Amino acid sequence: MAQFDLKQVVADRLGENYSLHEQYVNPTFVKVLRTIGFDKVYAKAKGQYLWDKDGNRYLDMLSGFGVFAIGRNRPEVAQTIRDVLDLDLANMVQMDCSFLSGLLAEALVKHCPPHLNAVFFTNSGTEAVEACLKFARAATGRSKLAYLDHGWHGLSMGSLSIMGNEEFREGFGDLLAGIQVPYGDLEALDKALCKRDVAVFAVECIQGKGVRVPADDFLPAAQAICRKYGTLFFCDEVQTGYGRTGKFFGFEHWGLEPDLISTSKALSGGYVPVGAMITRRAIYQKVYHRMDRCFVHSSSFGRNNLGMAVGLATLKILDDEKLVERSATQGKKLLDAVNALKAKHEVLREARGKGLMVGIEFHEPKSFGLKMAWKGVHAANDGLFAQMIVMPLLQKHRILTQVSGNHGDIIRVLPPFVITDEDIAYFVKALDEVLDDCKNPLGPMWSLGANLVKAALANKGKKDAEPAAVS
Repeated sequence: MAQFDLKQVVADRLGENYSLHEQYVNPTFVKVLRTIGFDKVYAKAKGQYLWDKDGNRYLDMLSGFGVFAIGRNRPEVAQTIRDVLDLDLANMVQMDCSFLSGLLAEALVKHCPPHLNAVFFTNSGTEAVEACLKFARAATGRSKLAYLDHGWHGLSMGSLSIMGNEEFREGFGDLLAGIQVPYGDLEALDKALCKRDVAVFAVECIQGKGVRVPADDFLPAAQAICRKYGTLFFCDEVQTGYGRTGKFFGFEHWGLEPDLISTSKALSGGYVPVGAMITRRAIYQKVYHRMDRCFVHSSSFGRNNLGMAVGLATLKILDDEKLVERSATQGKKLLDAVNALKAKHEVLREARGKGLMVGIEFHEPKSFGLKMAWKGVHAANDGLFAQMIVMPLLQKHRILTQVSGNHGDIIRVLPPFVITDEDIAYFVKALDEVLDDCKNPLGPMWSLGANLVKAALANKGKKDAEPAAVS
C-alpha cells in the first residue's frame, strides 16, 4: 500500500484553501475573508513572519490570537515532537499515570504561586474554562455563575454561559444560570454575590475584546468581595498567560490569588493544542473525593504525549530566552511609539495594554469633513472604521492585525514575543501612513469605507429578509 505523501499533496493542491472551505467547511467565513481582502494563501511561516504563495513576506501582529508567543515554527519545539515520535512511548493508555503529563504539571506548578498546585489538562482554552466552572460548582455546591460584560471565555456551552459578548450567545437557546456584572462596577458585583448562591466569578484580568485594562483597584476589590461571600475567584488566562502581558500570568500585575485559572494558547508552542486548568488542591479534591469518582471529569486526549511535550519545550524557551521579560520591554516600545502618533492624527485616541497585548483605539475626529465621513460609516456599522485600518495594513503594508470585536473602533495587536525593534518601527510607520490616508474625507480610505458600508447594508438587508424560525 502506498504511503500517504503529505508533501506531494501540499505541492499539488495548495491554493485550493478557499474553494475547499467554501464547499465543505464554512462558506460564510470565506465570504467575509474575500470581502475584506484577507483571502491570502500562506505557504510558509517563521518567527514573526508569514509568506504567501508568491513569496511575499508579512509581519504577523496577530500570532494566531496569541498562540505563537514564542514565534512560529520554532525548531526546538519541532525537534521535541520528533523526539517523542522516535521514542515510541505508550500514549493515552488512560488507565495509567502518563509520565510527560506529570512532568508538565510539575513545571506549571513551579511557575505558579504556591496555592495553585493541582493541574487538569485539556485540549483547548474553552475546555479549561469548562473545567473551572465544573470544579467551582462541585467545590461550592452552588450552581450560579457571575461574569463581566464584554468578557470572552470561549464558545462551548459552559464557556458561552459566561460570555459577555451577546452576538456570540444569540441563537443558542438557554444557557447556564449566570449574572452579568458591568465592567468595573464593584457595587453591582457585591449585589450579584451577596445571596451566596454564586459558585464562581470569572474575569479576564485584561479583556481580550477591546483590550480593556481595569482600574488598579478593581480586581483586588473584586477578589475581596468573592472571599466575603464564598464565591470562587476565577482568572481566565487563556490569552494573557505565559507572558502575553509582560508577566508570566496576567493576575500577577495586581498581586491576586485566584482560586482557579484556565490556560492554553501559547503553551502549545504553536504546534499541538493543549490547555490546562490550575487550581487549589482542596478544590480539585472536591471533584475526585471518592475512589468511584476518580475519573468523573476526564479527557481522552487531554494528557497526550505530543501536547505535554510541546508544553515542556515552550516553558523552557520562555525561561531560557527570557521572553516574558522581552514581552514587557517590546510592548512598552510599541505602546510608546503608537501613542506618539496621537499628536499627528486626530482620529487616534490611544494605544493601551500591557506587554504585547495592545489595543489601538480610534475616536470621532473634530474637523468637519472627517467628522461627517466618520458618522456616515458608523451609521451603517459601528465596527467598520477599525476594518478600514486593518485592510490597508494588510494589502499595502503586508501586516496582519485584527479588529477587536464586532463593535467599537479598536484593532488588537498580539505579536510574537520575538518581535524586533525594526518590526515595531515598520508597523508604526505603516500605521502612520494609513492614518495619513484617512485625513482626506474624499480620498481612497473613505471610498473603502463606503464600499464596506454597502456590504454591511446588503448583509443587513439579507438578514432582515430571512423568514422567522419555525417554533
